[in-house]
Amino acid sequence: MPTSTRDPWFDNAKMALVTLVVVGHAWTLLPQTGMVEHLYDFLYAWHVPAFVFVTGYLSQRFAYTKARTWQLFRTIVVPYIIFETALGLFRVYVGGEQLDDLFRDPHWPMWYLAALFFWRLLTPIFRPMWGGVVVAVAISLVAGMYAGDTLDIARVLGLLPFFVMGLKATPERLEWLRRKPAQAAAACVLLALWVLTTWTDVWASTEWLYYRSRYDEMGYADDLNALLTRALVLAIGTLGAAAFLSLVPRTFTWFTKLGAATLVVYLFHGFFVKGTSYAGYGDWADEHALLAFGVTTLAALLLALGLAWKPVSSRLVDLVDPFGYAERHVQHAVDLTVAKDQVQPEVQAEVEAAVREEHLTSR
Repeated sequence: MPTSTRDPWFDNAKMALVTLVVVGHAWTLLPQTGMVEHLYDFLYAWHVPAFVFVTGYLSQRFAYTKARTWQLFRTIVVPYIIFETALGLFRVYVGGEQLDDLFRDPHWPMWYLAALFFWRLLTPIFRPMWGGVVVAVAISLVAGMYAGDTLDIARVLGLLPFFVMGLKATPERLEWLRRKPAQAAAACVLLALWVLTTWTDVWASTEWLYYRSRYDEMGYADDLNALLTRALVLAIGTLGAAAFLSLVPRTFTWFTKLGAATLVVYLFHGFFVKGTSYAGYGDWADEHALLAFGVTTLAALLLALGLAWKPVSSRLVDLVDPFGYAERHVQHAVDLTVAKDQVQPEVQAEVEAAVREEHLTSR
């Protein structure tokens, strides 16, 4: 049984979502067959919106205080600098890639940390705002016309509605997702999205699911059509995220415990995926498409679970949060010193008593 107050529902959701991130990135190693493209579009239609929603819900306590600001710097800014640098060096010196605009334009999965930094700063503004979701949707629609790629601001603003929905959510408002009728509806929604994403290129394109490009970059000269397409993608993401959360188990299991290590999984999996690509896995996958799909998906699942496994994650987290590592060791040293100071008089008294007893015995 769990001994903490963590909600197993959200830990299960976090671990499932970060596992799907690893799976989705691993699928980029495969030949882009019709099946893989369909699965990819289906997954990205809702799993990133669901991830952002959960992030918003878990960010509700952020405030402009010294403690919260330090935590934001320690757990978001510092890991971003460390892993943007490390992944960039890995891609250049191991993969032979050419990278531009390091830090300004987050590379590959690092965009989420940059986005999370800005979303957290917006939390005290949107959390109490009446009609905040409507405002966030309007910002998302307009951002598609003007937002650029500096610190992935296009994604920050494009996905903002899902974050604000998470900020506005309460246990009472989410309770309806736990009911049997909602779960039945959720299964129907995901089935409908599966069918809809069969024709993604007809009503939009896969690029729309990334929320990173301006409308004109995707070939939309008519802003009205672009706005309607962004609105449709937002609606699909909302329905898919709600359906996913409705189907997430609420029980505490071994899987739930892994939900505390999602940041470790997110930050480290890219090295494995890129390393596999540099090793020439794509060439083998091209020749064994069906087998490669099974092997890649299974390996991605095992990678996510392995990185979140406590004996692994408890060591890797020190690299993710070096300030936390230093604080824990300083506190440990202080505790040992205090304990020593408290115990030493008692030990000294025992030694003196033993000496006296020995002296009397010898007499």
